[in-house]
Amino acid sequence: MVPILELGPEEIMQFFGPEREKRHLVSIHQVPDDLIHAVLAAEDGRFYKHHGIDPRGILRALYTNLRHGAIRQGGSTLTQQLAKNYFLTPERTLSRKINEAILSVIIEAIYEKDDILEIYLNEIYLGQKGSVSINGVGEASSFYFDKPVKKLTLPEAATIAGLIKGPNHYSPYVDKSRCKDRRNMVLKAMNRKGWLTDNQLKAALSAKVEPAGFKIQGNKAPYFIDYLSRQIETLYPTEVLNSLGLSIHTTLDMQVQTAAELALEKGLAHLEKSNPALRREKVEEKLQGAIIVMQPKTGYILAMVGGRDYKASQFNRITQSRRQPGSAFKPLVYLTGLEEFTPASRLSNDPKTYMINGKTWEPKNFLPSDEFNVSMREALAKSYNLATVDLAMKIGLEKIVNTTTGFHFSTPVKPYPSLALGAFEVIPLELARAYCVFAADGMQSYPLSLKDVTDENGNLLKQKHMNIERLTSSSKAFIMSSMLRSVATEGTAMSLINRGISWPVSCKTGTTNDFRDAWFVGFTPDILALVWVGFDNGDSIFTTGSAAALPIWADLMNTIPQYVSENWYKMPAGVVQATVCSESGLSAHKGCPDPEKEIFLKEKVPTVFCPIHKKPGLLDKIFNLIGKDTNDSKN
Repeated sequence: MVPILELGPEEIMQFFGPEREKRHLVSIHQVPDDLIHAVLAAEDGRFYKHHGIDPRGILRALYTNLRHGAIRQGGSTLTQQLAKNYFLTPERTLSRKINEAILSVIIEAIYEKDDILEIYLNEIYLGQKGSVSINGVGEASSFYFDKPVKKLTLPEAATIAGLIKGPNHYSPYVDKSRCKDRRNMVLKAMNRKGWLTDNQLKAALSAKVEPAGFKIQGNKAPYFIDYLSRQIETLYPTEVLNSLGLSIHTTLDMQVQTAAELALEKGLAHLEKSNPALRREKVEEKLQGAIIVMQPKTGYILAMVGGRDYKASQFNRITQSRRQPGSAFKPLVYLTGLEEFTPASRLSNDPKTYMINGKTWEPKNFLPSDEFNVSMREALAKSYNLATVDLAMKIGLEKIVNTTTGFHFSTPVKPYPSLALGAFEVIPLELARAYCVFAADGMQSYPLSLKDVTDENGNLLKQKHMNIERLTSSSKAFIMSSMLRSVATEGTAMSLINRGISWPVSCKTGTTNDFRDAWFVGFTPDILALVWVGFDNGDSIFTTGSAAALPIWADLMNTIPQYVSENWYKMPAGVVQATVCSESGLSAHKGCPDPEKEIFLKEKVPTVFCPIHKKPGLLDKIFNLIGKDTNDSKN
């Protein structure tokens, strides 16, 4: 048993050996006849009549498959299945099939039939409990029906036998209707074999499929544990993980994890209450959400909530889903833009029509705007689509693709104009990792779920090194953090102040077409959190990232004050502040009516004075002096 420890440390989970599987061994004498008959009816009705391979079964399967023009039935005996699972690789080759047949005959020559059946019943894979495999009928009885195998009813026994063909496909936790259909097929096969009377069959067919309910080992951070179980195998050699007595120290902060789970459930419930159109009866169709909380500089994952209810769905929407980021992708466009432009550079916010593969594309702003010429800072803060596309076309779409690829997004990115508006799919964890670059002075760390592993003597085991890369300069990262701070002070996230977020925060909202996805990503130098809200099937949620995801983020932050401070980034040496004209974005002079301070890369400070406004001439200066003297004399 390998305990997994969090900072503290508090035990949050135990792994069950290197195979990540759990089983409860049972004797053949503990297995009820109904389950034995159900397994034989489903998998090998002539088990007690053949000697490892069954020519009659092979011919029957061949005939059935030819008649249907598809693979409907297999010809493998229980002994062949055991040989394949226990001794051979899963490759589908003729040589492996021959070896399987030879091994089956050898096994039958060495062992009694009941011994073979007992081994099979304890070895067969029957489902998945998160990252842990369910093997054997003993463990399956507990997992699906919360009872020992000897107390299984006839319908329950047939259900377990029906799982062998496809444990996750026919699981009662995945699809009860499909599970019942498969169970009934097994029951009818038992009846044909004479193991059930017609009355028993009729009663069993009418029984409901009623699993006990998904139980979580330890009941703590199950989505995080699943991610950890996969990540640890990439960081440590298999031979090391095979050792007993290892302690795995995770990055998880249970206070943050609990706060994230509560904030998500509270936020989703509020959305459903506010809009009845978001309510769904079926558990698998309910409104969903996900949260990831990280330390930007280390990559440590403090909390991971991959969905609303792990018992209902073990699909991790942080690490496994692919969703369009919408406006949450825009910071990558603006970072690319800093190569040629500045936060004060002017962008066109006018409607335009673009030609894409012979078709016209007319992007629109989310809300109408009478501002047709805006700065880069304002365009990002207010999430103007038209200005963002204008910037993207000026700098070149290929450059944005290169930036995105460099940030280690694994999903395909194409140089289409709609890329600027986040019209492609991303994995939420990868989006959070991208924002960490802005929060960590331009460095990108690897998302880590564990800090280290120690053996039973407390010795630290050597871990595979995960690179921390510089993806942009600290100067550009600082400017991006500053521009994203404007999202909270003058842009789409101004409501944060009304939700108790009074400290400095950089952030971005995101909403996709037809309101399918709502995003909010916010960070400080110490912490970053991403929130996603949407339906798994892509139904509209009828609202924006600022209305759906932002409140959840704010609620979470307000409940973890230990990670909140007034700390902000120090201006790097490569960044300077200068006064510019708010209308032209160029160096201001005394004729500019509304000058403002802006930050720039040292080499990008405007050297040209504003051409829009008239510089004061000699007469203007004289009149100004006269006016000043007159005012002074009056005083």
